[in-house]
Amino acid sequence: MLLHTLFVIALAAESMSAALAAGRRNMDWFGVCVLGCVTALGGGTARDLLLGHYPLLWVDQPAYLLVTTAAALFTIAVARIMERLKLIFLLLDAVGLVVFTISGCMVAMEMGQPVLIVIVAGIITGCVGGVLRDVLCNDVPLLFSGELYATVSAITACVFFFGIQAGFPVELMTIAAMVLGFTLRTLAIVFKIEMPRFVYVPVRDQSSKR
Repeated sequence: MLLHTLFVIALAAESMSAALAAGRRNMDWFGVCVLGCVTALGGGTARDLLLGHYPLLWVDQPAYLLVTTAAALFTIAVARIMERLKLIFLLLDAVGLVVFTISGCMVAMEMGQPVLIVIVAGIITGCVGGVLRDVLCNDVPLLFSGELYATVSAITACVFFFGIQAGFPVELMTIAAMVLGFTLRTLAIVFKIEMPRFVYVPVRDQSSKR
């Protein structure tokens, strides 16, 4: 029950953050709603398609489409005050990351998938929606720009899966993985912890600068 409640909250939060991104790109209202739905539901949809898990999440639960659409439209109405709530949205995004990751792991585990697929399914569910949002907004995906994002998702998935394999109750491991993942993501946000970057400058470009 707790996971489902947080899942719905995360859907709304992801849709609202996407709506703000759409506003910065001057999209019309339809574009705002589409981007909100794609961001909130894209990870779960990609996971279901790759695993052959049908019906798709939002087909099985059409109410999720209503939640994400309503959240996107609500954002249009209150966008001016939302910039003041940037930190809150970052924290809600962290909640969404860990909740989506765990739900993705659960789906793969229910299908009897091996450990690697379970972890990848969790990462896809947690991260792909944000990648789709950034691509549609013509931005470099946050996932690939140094943010400690996919790593947190992977750690969350591993803790959840291996904890259950060790015999701990699902409820306990759900809470433990959520707390750990949320804490790591929050620390990364507060202290600006990033992944190492790969910077390659061809030799001929170095020579031309001299």
